[in-house]
Amino acid sequence: MLNKALNHLEELLVTFLMGAATLIIFASVAHRYLAGVDIPGLQDWLLTLNFSWAQELCIIMFVWMAKFGAAYGVRTGIHVGVDVLINRLDDNMRGKFIVFGLLAGALFTGIVAALGAHFVWENGAHYAVFNTFGIQAEDLYEGPVTPDLEWPTWIVYCAIPFGSSLMCFRFLQVTWSFLKTGELPHHDHGHVDGLEDEVPPVDFDPYGMDDNLHMKDMKHTMVGERRSGDERRHESKPVTDEHRGGNERRQSGKNEGGQQ
Repeated sequence: MLNKALNHLEELLVTFLMGAATLIIFASVAHRYLAGVDIPGLQDWLLTLNFSWAQELCIIMFVWMAKFGAAYGVRTGIHVGVDVLINRLDDNMRGKFIVFGLLAGALFTGIVAALGAHFVWENGAHYAVFNTFGIQAEDLYEGPVTPDLEWPTWIVYCAIPFGSSLMCFRFLQVTWSFLKTGELPHHDHGHVDGLEDEVPPVDFDPYGMDDNLHMKDMKHTMVGERRSGDERRHESKPVTDEHRGGNERRQSGKNEGGQQ
């Protein structure tokens, strides 16, 4: 239950950051160009708006998105890896190398998370925490702020310990799953979420060709089977005995005229 909630939170955070950053960049660019157009009333109103903070905010959002997106990539198996040599090993040795690689990733991200947490704490987080709980923090470093938004930088840098900790947890989670099942998460790039994959019939051969030019499953007319307009029109209409008899009489009349 907790793992499922964490999965949804991870996906929701990445989706929200990506969508919000896109909208902010679009609004900023539209404001920049429309403010230069001489439209009475609209131009004056646009010039009163300040979007100088948009670029800085989008950079911060993309940093957070990248850190949590990396953890999502470990969970779903979308990270690129060079496994040519590992796949040539036997199953026993291949499993050992995979576990070693996963644990190395967990160790690296765990170290980055610990160092990042220490940096954030010394960069002003301890000052904010002490002030929040009413502890005297006169000798502590307040920490710098961002140029445009004037946010404490330790809030921005929290992406490092949080994202790296989640990534370390995902490495350990994948390692445990691999030891139990022997399978790694795999992402099918041809699959689209929300669409069911069509299962072709057992005896269906998409590469079987009747005339060495066209596939069997194509609905277009094969070469050599082209029909005239009259034939297509007659096929689209129901042929009655009266029409058939009239066609035969006209055809016989043409033949007699040609013989004369």
